[in-house]
Amino acid sequence: MAKTETIRARVEPELKQRAEGVLRELGLSATEAITLFYTQVAMRRGLPFDIKIPNADTVEAMRQAESGEGLTEYSSVEELMSDW
Repeated sequence: MAKTETIRARVEPELKQRAEGVLRELGLSATEAITLFYTQVAMRRGLPFDIKIPNADTVEAMRQAESGEGLTEYSSVEELMSDW
């Protein structure tokens, strides 16, 4: 079937860049990713993932992970394993 429909969406530039960077690593274009998403929505008759509101602990953990707060760096796997 010929592709003749166009989808337009506005997103934040930083989000677009980050998402398209991940897609490039996966070997996908934005068009291919949107087509995959739409295919899954049609097949499942809903979103292909759970939509949940994170609790306060999860939100805090996400904030810490994004800021790098509280992370420990190891120089080797052995060093990591010895810390357990």
